Amino acid sequence: MKSAQLADKQTPDSAINTSISIVPRDKHPISRRDISDNALKVLYRLNNAGYEAYLVGGSVRDLLLGKKPKDFDVTTNATPEQIRKLFRNCRLVGRRFRLAHIMFGYEIIEVATFRGSHEQTDTNNKDMAHQAQSGMLLRDNIFGNIEDDAIRRDFTINSLYYRINDFTLRDYVGGFEDLKNGTIRLIGDPKIRYREDPVRMLRAIRFACKLNMQIDVETAKPIPQLAFLLKDIPSARLFEESLKLLQTGQGYQTYQQLRRYSLFQSLFPLVERHFTANDDSPMELIINQVLQDTDYRIKNNKRVNPAFLFATMLWYPLVEHAERLSQESGLPYYEAFAIAMNDILDEQCRSIAIPKRLTSTMRDIWQLQLRLPRRQGKKADKLLEHPKFRAAFDLLELRANVEQRRELEELAHWWAEFQQANNNLQHEMISELGSIPTHRRNWTRRRNHTSSKSHQS
Repeated sequence: MKSAQLADKQTPDSAINTSISIVPRDKHPISRRDISDNALKVLYRLNNAGYEAYLVGGSVRDLLLGKKPKDFDVTTNATPEQIRKLFRNCRLVGRRFRLAHIMFGYEIIEVATFRGSHEQTDTNNKDMAHQAQSGMLLRDNIFGNIEDDAIRRDFTINSLYYRINDFTLRDYVGGFEDLKNGTIRLIGDPKIRYREDPVRMLRAIRFACKLNMQIDVETAKPIPQLAFLLKDIPSARLFEESLKLLQTGQGYQTYQQLRRYSLFQSLFPLVERHFTANDDSPMELIINQVLQDTDYRIKNNKRVNPAFLFATMLWYPLVEHAERLSQESGLPYYEAFAIAMNDILDEQCRSIAIPKRLTSTMRDIWQLQLRLPRRQGKKADKLLEHPKFRAAFDLLELRANVEQRRELEELAHWWAEFQQANNNLQHEMISELGSIPTHRRNWTRRRNHTSSKSHQS
């Protein structure tokens, strides 16, 4: 690790070229009408108290692109303590980066003090700044001016400042031009910036897919070689990042780019081990399908559940592990399957910390795959009443689509029909199960086939 750090001899922040470019109001589309009233209150109160204050980051970027920001961030030369004195509804949060959250009911306006350059300050004080041997920033509470702050941000398109006093944009790193050209570019030396915070590699992929932009060649080049740095990121943080990557409407495209840049392994090592040369295994096909279906649902304002996504992605690694356990130990398959669920979840959660509320649902979806073939008597009715039946059925349909095994296709076909049938027909379907072998059953569909695009529980 030390040799790698010496190879990436750090360039001081002061060596990054900055020259302010002021974009007047008539040259950009941002209007106060599109800015949250609460964000405007924060900006005006800080200004009226004699502080500099700017709208910054993703909200400015999205407004320039004609998108509706999901939140609004403010940056200022006021310290966190000074901000707290101005706002009764203020809460200071964070140790790695000290921030002020101004709370207006459900809306939170995040206010950050201008970040400063490390070489200008005594960084021996670990309460202010602390850096690991790998180069990762563990704490960064050195304050500076707006020029310092601009070059401490990650990407040029996120380093644009909207000034409420005269409605101008301030650009210190060429972000306005990069935004027009559709370029994702890191500020400073990419190797150094990725070592400071390896999650920036994931963010580069996410922004490129989300905004339909291209990653700058120099920004992209070090990513495959530095992908291993993600192992040092807390698994809870990677869980949050995984949702942003895969469940915001561009999951399929993002997944492809994560694989291209060797980043997927750090998030889902169990899945990555099962990739094939031709990308045509049932596991790879089902991941393609579930991500495309998830994107479709999000674009149509339908609910998605990360538990279903993760359960689907991990299904084939789970089955393979359960079969191996059963063969090696001689345990009945159902018992081996239960052990395998624990093993798979334990290993996956070391990479991304999936919360218990989701792993509990994943277990239900998986266990129901073993129960769905058992439909005789009252079992079918009980299964239909299970709160996770719909999600389990969706996984069954996906499996049938990718495996194309006759018995699996007929099982998914039967359950689709059973859900739509009236009581009399349901009783008839169940009674015929006792006399007709599973592989011979062939119910005539009374409605169009409904794919898992239409349902996720």
